[in-house]
Amino acid sequence: MDREKFIEAKRIVIKLGTNVLRGDDGHVSLPRVFSFIEDISNLVHDGKEVIVITSGAVGLGKKRLGLDSTEGTALKQACAAIGQSKLMSIYETGFDTYGLVAAQILLTEDDFSIRTRYLSLRTTLNKLLELGVIPVINQNDTVSTIEIAPRYANMQVCFSDNDKLSALVASELDADLLIILSDVDGLFDKNPKTNPDAKIIREVPEVTDEIYALGTDASEGGRGGMRTKLKAARLVTRFGGKVLIANGKVPFIIKKIFNGEDYGTMFLPQNEGLSDKKRWIGYATNILGGIMVNSGAKKALINETKSLLPIGVVKIINEFNKGDVVSIVDENNEEFARGIVNYNSEACTKLVGSHSDNIMDILGFKNYDAIITRDNITIL
Repeated sequence: MDREKFIEAKRIVIKLGTNVLRGDDGHVSLPRVFSFIEDISNLVHDGKEVIVITSGAVGLGKKRLGLDSTEGTALKQACAAIGQSKLMSIYETGFDTYGLVAAQILLTEDDFSIRTRYLSLRTTLNKLLELGVIPVINQNDTVSTIEIAPRYANMQVCFSDNDKLSALVASELDADLLIILSDVDGLFDKNPKTNPDAKIIREVPEVTDEIYALGTDASEGGRGGMRTKLKAARLVTRFGGKVLIANGKVPFIIKKIFNGEDYGTMFLPQNEGLSDKKRWIGYATNILGGIMVNSGAKKALINETKSLLPIGVVKIINEFNKGDVVSIVDENNEEFARGIVNYNSEACTKLVGSHSDNIMDILGFKNYDAIITRDNITIL
């Protein structure tokens, strides 16, 4: 895709990672942060809507306390609590210099996983953008929303780092472009840190399994890494958005990107156009339980967009309630879809392998013929 066409965007999400916000001394680099603020302010004055996903709270808290390490969950949460106000003060002061207003938003898993909160968050963010405000979003590291109970032991949370958070926000707001600023130039055909001959990939038509395999884990100090960025790119491009991964340590990188200069790796949008509800089911919910299905049911779900009937179910995994989003796995325990269940786990266990005509006889009641109806299934 032509670079000029790629950067055409009205609504933009920009994710600033830990490693681009800090300098060589390991602390937050104020000159670099203010350069981001200047570039973003220019975009807003040009009529664009910009949402910022930022890291940096833990690092600022660590510096304020004079610590060498933030090992341990409690200490990390304490540093986040101390550093978040300082981090937001930097953004408020910076954007105020350009006559703009910043709004702080701290998010947890439940803000996406609980449908009513997800919709409320979307309404609020849209109103802030309508008012010309720049939402500055961070994961709320200070609190934990997952209860300490056996039921939650195997939960898959909807996000655990700001890469996935940025993708969820971009998805929720139908953003045209997600820019992830990292400490590498983009996606390479090999790991550039161990292969001097590695070449950057300038354009990715689709995030296939082969592309995903090129990702590496997080570097020291970060929680993401290229793998989480590729997951984010896969999600955003599925709903028709564009993604650019570039090196945030290049001076005034945001300005250069929107001047059409050839930085980073472009991930092109797909034509799939997942609906908002399908996106929420597939990517924005916490997963407590699962349903294992046979090969016939898997084929019907993927190739024929059928509902999941009891006869195709092999096993029920963990406990869940009616209306929960659950993981759908094959007989190799590989997840390939997610969906909203019409019955709780106890009822589903009784229905395993049964014909839909027998639901009333087995349960004494019948709400649906299907355990999950096709409109409530997202294929991953």
